[in-house]
Amino acid sequence: MAVVLADLLDEKHITLELRSRTRDEAMREIVSLMQACGRIQDAEKFLAAVIERENCSSTVAEHGVAFPHARTDLVKQIVLGIGRSNEGIRFDKQHESVNLIFIIGVPRRMIQDYLVCVGALARLTKDEAIREVLLKAETAAEFVEQLRIASLHLE
Repeated sequence: MAVVLADLLDEKHITLELRSRTRDEAMREIVSLMQACGRIQDAEKFLAAVIERENCSSTVAEHGVAFPHARTDLVKQIVLGIGRSNEGIRFDKQHESVNLIFIIGVPRRMIQDYLVCVGALARLTKDEAIREVLLKAETAAEFVEQLRIASLHLE
């Protein structure tokens, strides 16, 4: 059974006010939310895998969105953590600052499901109206609801 983006959304894995100002610290902040819910076996190793992957090839997309991820056996199912920074976080020298960070952990055996998930997120965040709604959401629950509504139009 294929993974559906709406099934991965959990407001406990979302922070709308990242305190961090650097890429690695922002990713650490999001991963800590994911770990608190018991979805990652070893948060430090998972974070190191995400950072290593990001150092190899930036996952910054257009319009201030990034999709850092790791294919790893440190997760049993695909897990998604989201962080928002109103000021923006510089991921690298080549790209604009990032306001929306979607960290994805995917088991090695679920690569096809990962591609579906990241593809859906990329299509959604390309839409300026959807990005604006996500950037203005006042609560994690509202953020999740807006992503769910938008994702229904993809199916």
